Amino acid sequence: MDVGLVQQLATDEMICMAARVSTIGRNALDRDEEKDQGLISFLLRDRHGSPFEHGSFTFRISAPIFVVREFMRHRAGMSYNEESGRYRELEPVFYVPAGERPLVQVGKAGQYDFKPGTFEQWFVASESTRTAYATAWESYQNMLAAGVAREVARSVLPVGIFSTFYVTCNPRSLMHFLSLRTKSDDAKYKSFPQVEIQMVADQMEEHFKRLMPTTHEAFVKHGRVAP
Repeated sequence: MDVGLVQQLATDEMICMAARVSTIGRNALDRDEEKDQGLISFLLRDRHGSPFEHGSFTFRISAPIFVVREFMRHRAGMSYNEESGRYRELEPVFYVPAGERPLVQVGKAGQYDFKPGTFEQWFVASESTRTAYATAWESYQNMLAAGVAREVARSVLPVGIFSTFYVTCNPRSLMHFLSLRTKSDDAKYKSFPQVEIQMVADQMEEHFKRLMPTTHEAFVKHGRVAP
């Protein structure tokens, strides 16, 4: 998974200014770092969310299509643009589970977990996906060579092929995404994300932590609950 931060306009200071304008008006520009930390912690603890909408992150992400589709379940405060198989020939980049990726489902829907598979299970999964990808790619190329439109030819490609998209979000929507798509012992409400989207979310969180350290610290402190 490849996650790049394209641009950002999000700071701890902006969160504080947005919050203080409600009580002190134009003097909200005045700063006090110690008070800023307390204010952000208070906002996260008591879930005063609107100040965290003042800012933005834009990420460029390359991931399998099944991860992209999970991403687009997140709609509030998230904007997307994705490469189109109608307008360009897609590249033969496919996802194959790594050896350490848990393969065996244990339990039932809503309560299940995953555990590592045997070598035989990993081998079957790896070889089966590679074979399916090779067959699908050959069919795709055959149709393109015969003059079939890209928008028709792409229909044979599997959801394991990579796609690239841009997503822009504010700090509040990013925290909501992270609360659902990461797994952490610090979380008040446990989440059980699919491994592949968590791989993306973990990289996004590193950018969030670096650029908004006070907000991120308070987010973790108060149970990783979005305000």
